[in-house]
Amino acid sequence: MSPIRRFRLTALAEGSSFLVLLCIAMPMKYLMGMPRVVTVVGAIHGILFLLYVAQLARLRTTYQWDNRFSFYAFLASLLPLGPFIFDKRLREKEVATN
Repeated sequence: MSPIRRFRLTALAEGSSFLVLLCIAMPMKYLMGMPRVVTVVGAIHGILFLLYVAQLARLRTTYQWDNRFSFYAFLASLLPLGPFIFDKRLREKEVATN
């Protein structure tokens, strides 16, 4: 598996965990009084976010990604649907490197 493909999978997992945190865990905490759900999902999301950032830093160095592309990749991780939208750009990079 190529490093960019691995990064894409991490990005989609990170984006999915963010949506689960926002759309499922947070309502369960505030509407059902189940704060433990946010603790568990938040920890999973945090680990995936750190993995995403670490892989981004490595790919930026390996493939000489410019500052703008790297900034957009990081910004995508902060927005709820960002990784899914940014995936198109990553697919283009993956095809270009193969």
